[in-house]
Amino acid sequence: MSEPKDPPPAHALPSAPPGEEGEPGEGARRGGDARAANSSEAERVAPTPLSISPPQGGRGPIAPVPQHSAPSSSRARDANPSPLVGEGGEGGPRSDRSAREANPDPAAPQGDGGDAPPRVTRLSLQDFRTYAALDLPVSRRLVALVGENGAGKTNLLEALSLFMPGRGLRRAELAEMARQGGPGGFAVSVALDAAFGEHRLGTGIEAPGEGRAGRICRIDGAGATSPAAFAEYLRVVWLTPDLDALFRGPAGDRRRFLDRLVLAVDAEHGARVNALERALRSRNRILEESPDDALWLDSVEREVAELGIAVVAARRETVERLSALVFATRTDASPFPFATMTLEGELDALVATLPAVDAEDRYRAILRDARSRDRAAGRTLIGPQASDLLVRHGPKDIPAGSASTGEQKALLIGLVLAHARLVSLMSGMAPLVLLDEVAAHLDPRRRTGLFEALARLGSQVWMTGADPAVFAELQGRADLLHVEAGRVRAL
Repeated sequence: MSEPKDPPPAHALPSAPPGEEGEPGEGARRGGDARAANSSEAERVAPTPLSISPPQGGRGPIAPVPQHSAPSSSRARDANPSPLVGEGGEGGPRSDRSAREANPDPAAPQGDGGDAPPRVTRLSLQDFRTYAALDLPVSRRLVALVGENGAGKTNLLEALSLFMPGRGLRRAELAEMARQGGPGGFAVSVALDAAFGEHRLGTGIEAPGEGRAGRICRIDGAGATSPAAFAEYLRVVWLTPDLDALFRGPAGDRRRFLDRLVLAVDAEHGARVNALERALRSRNRILEESPDDALWLDSVEREVAELGIAVVAARRETVERLSALVFATRTDASPFPFATMTLEGELDALVATLPAVDAEDRYRAILRDARSRDRAAGRTLIGPQASDLLVRHGPKDIPAGSASTGEQKALLIGLVLAHARLVSLMSGMAPLVLLDEVAAHLDPRRRTGLFEALARLGSQVWMTGADPAVFAELQGRADLLHVEAGRVRAL
């Protein structure tokens, strides 16, 4: 399994209209985006009665993304043979399915075809990170990537993470993902086999001077307005070593983690958070430059209140649903202790006790009364940007940050596994799970427990590790792949 000898033309990507949703918090760093902030970004979200059961049709009640009507795969292949979309010829999606039917995955969940979770059957890269070109077919539900540090294992997980709104699991700028020494653009595509058929998803950026700037997304050959459209076909969750200090780190890290949890069940959450950040920047600028312009401040504070309550309500609903699922499935026999979660913040308390419309009115009054203080501070002190996610080690009833390093790791894995189950319940599809260097730091009992939990999850799981021995017990149940210098081969 290595890069093709004659890769397809690089970056034959069509233009797509602006309006890409970044990850939560990205707007402030980028200084805004092409989509203007407006109050329509945030509907007035009222807290709903707690239920973890999916409604008929498999879609969850947390703001599902609009239906994306994609063309048939055959028409898409005829329309665009670029590396972003791929072709259905030799080695393409049709032959992938034939191979899987001839060699079924023994670890795959049993049942009729309607119950099959989405599964990536081919990952194709063009000028992405350390890969000049890669065409990687996979056949199992468990995929283990083994290689030395720096070999390019995490690059493959990062490529898969781009099929979620945002900037992927490294939170890097898109231009940084283009291969050094390459033309400056990149393309990533996956062939996806799911209960509703085979599809091709692709994303990337054009090389400078070859097309419009910005991210390009395609589904079955048709342009998509943003990565949020991928949520109709695939959901993605991940755990990386960067999260190891989550419980002891600053509150901003936990807010970002929480927003990622919300985003996996509500693909529009990132757009709301970014719109809120733009509105907050506008308010801060007015307070600094025109503090006596009450009319202008009233207008922007109305927008901040609508967006702020919508963001807090979405976070609160996700935490409540996740907490209910954790409580319902907890067991003393699990190697991963259960967690309890609460939200702390003045706005979180408002949303917990007031209807959404009343909470908006109250937040507007808070903003109005705090203008002088916020102007002196140079920022808005009360709002979703000041909330914190408080996590406790359930069995010991202690703050997660006070637990041992090993206990914190186990607690975090348990949370991510529970979140994956919640995504499955809410969206009707088991998410793609990406685990970067997770199993290597577990003792043998917890490592075996992790593999057993992943088997029950029903998701396709991609894992990385430096030591092949870590995945020895998965022999015959997983695609075991060796990564080295931009090449991938079977172990």
